[in-house]
Amino acid sequence: MPASFEVPGTMRAAVYRGKSVVTVEDVATPQIGEGELLIRVEACGVCHTDLKKVEYNLQPPPRIYGHETAGVVAQVGSAVNRYSTGDRVIVFHHIPCRECFYCQRKLYAQCPVYKKVGVTAGFEPAGGGFSQYVRVMDWIVRDGMERIPDGVSFEQASFVEPLNTCLKAVHTSGAVRGEVALVIGQGPIGLLFTMLLADRGVRVITSDTIASRLALSLQCGAEASFNPRSSDIASELKSRTEGRGADLVFVATAATGLVEQAVVVSRPGAKICLFAQTSDKERIELSGASVCVGERTLFGSYSASVDLQKESAALVFGNRLPIARLISHRMPLARINEAFHLATHPTEESLKVIVECNK
Repeated sequence: MPASFEVPGTMRAAVYRGKSVVTVEDVATPQIGEGELLIRVEACGVCHTDLKKVEYNLQPPPRIYGHETAGVVAQVGSAVNRYSTGDRVIVFHHIPCRECFYCQRKLYAQCPVYKKVGVTAGFEPAGGGFSQYVRVMDWIVRDGMERIPDGVSFEQASFVEPLNTCLKAVHTSGAVRGEVALVIGQGPIGLLFTMLLADRGVRVITSDTIASRLALSLQCGAEASFNPRSSDIASELKSRTEGRGADLVFVATAATGLVEQAVVVSRPGAKICLFAQTSDKERIELSGASVCVGERTLFGSYSASVDLQKESAALVFGNRLPIARLISHRMPLARINEAFHLATHPTEESLKVIVECNK
């Protein structure tokens, strides 16, 4: 790797300008402080969290989104001694304080410091990964980065953050070998759940409406996979569980009625994870008795856990999971709107879209 980089004064970035508009334009390359790093972005995954912010105009413009970031250290602040130019790294954009009320209870996503974004390409910090360079602030440099081993591609490394979010939910569920789990939705996130659960020895049943994703689900460890439009998921689960239903359900996509379906297909005492239900506008209507009398547990899981950072990196870097199979498209920054459209309008051929920001 090179010992130094010629960093330009301006760079290309995908800037959210409001009214669901994103334009690729020239902006100033971020300047770093003494405890900070400048990262040349080589790969950034397209995440539905950012897509929702753009589509529904959830935050005021201008902002540069993108947070599944992998790249190369291009500049090192004078007070940084753990990293050198040329280091290949992944970057988490949130890190908790580890001291507050919520951190003491390991609810890191509720920590005020965690909610403060520590990676930016300019404007209000918003992740910044859809740009050629990002500035990594000091508290992220200290605790929120992992080195990418030789032989691991940047595009594969960009999965460390999203895998962490799924791993957190799996840990919270307490899933154990031999249990039966239904994963609703087999997009990139749902397939990560399938891999993680199968790796733990859980019997995984999956559902999706896209045939190619059902087929890939089986390759990723699912015991069976069904299209809910043509199969009775509840009956299929009961036939595999002596009539009980699923022990665990992970709702890995957002659509009307899915949480209600999760209750129907689960057994009494089951745990149901709401993972994709991030909209304040989404409403769920359940029978109170299905939760109370049925002794079911509904829990939410959101964002990453710093406690699982090393484990998630090891899983991605160690090639224990078939993560590379999830990448369907690689696009340059200039085609960011095409990448966004493909991610929000999936086809039989599309899965994870990776933006290669310096190509």
